[in-house]
Amino acid sequence: MKKLILLLLIIGLIFVAFQFKPEEKAYDTVKAVIETPSLINKDSLTIKSRVNIPEGYKRVEYPKGSFEAYLRNYKLKAFGSKIINYDNTEYFWQRGHIGILEVPVPKNGLQQCADALIRIRSEYLWDNNRKDEIGFNFTSGHYCSWKKYAEGYRPKISGNKVSFHKTASANHTKDNFYKYLNLIYTYSGTLSLYNELKSVKAKDLKIGDMLIKGGSPGHIVILCDEVINDKGEKLFLLFQGNTPAQSVHLVKNLTDSSISPWYKLEDDAITPVSNYTFSSAKFVRFK
Repeated sequence: MKKLILLLLIIGLIFVAFQFKPEEKAYDTVKAVIETPSLINKDSLTIKSRVNIPEGYKRVEYPKGSFEAYLRNYKLKAFGSKIINYDNTEYFWQRGHIGILEVPVPKNGLQQCADALIRIRSEYLWDNNRKDEIGFNFTSGHYCSWKKYAEGYRPKISGNKVSFHKTASANHTKDNFYKYLNLIYTYSGTLSLYNELKSVKAKDLKIGDMLIKGGSPGHIVILCDEVINDKGEKLFLLFQGNTPAQSVHLVKNLTDSSISPWYKLEDDAITPVSNYTFSSAKFVRFK
């Protein structure tokens, strides 16, 4: 009976692997799912402390208070926490992550993949007294800043035409800030970030850069830790939001269990993450 249950489990894993990865990656996917990565500290509650450094590497240093340090030290829920959708249901695929970030998921369903990263970047700027830098393009290309929103300006949208008018009282509160983010979630996304943000080559990548495929649907992940060896070769950790809106999570590397959850990243490469495979994508950096 136990052998039958194990056989059914393996068959199920193979089915999932073929659904979400290129065919030639299916075996490695199943192997990575079954094996427990040795680089994980299950009792740790930050990205940096959750994942050990691979042999021969060291962490790239960044200044205290930088966006890079902010991401690297982001708080995690207890190991084993599940990915929860915005409607409080469990996401169907729970084997592709090694950590859940302490990022609330609004019940309105708006905070999807790009939106989760927009939120984290915006909260960093807010917490570091850089509120005037908070702003993003709509998919139409029109720029919408927190500064103008806080002053009472709201967009009037007609098709691809957008104009801004002062129709509300000034309100610089944190509650109003999250209303602003809901507006950004509605009219921005992977396509707007793909077109708006500066491209970066793999050799120049650092924490805070993102791998993005713009579109509907598109996808995006952000680099949240970085190590380097004596040859100058780098590895990165990645986290992501997702569609439907759900827990932001630190992903496994399902194609290379020897370094999982670390990733080697290259230009114009096929890069699978837990539930998506990037191709014809690019790296970008927040302003």
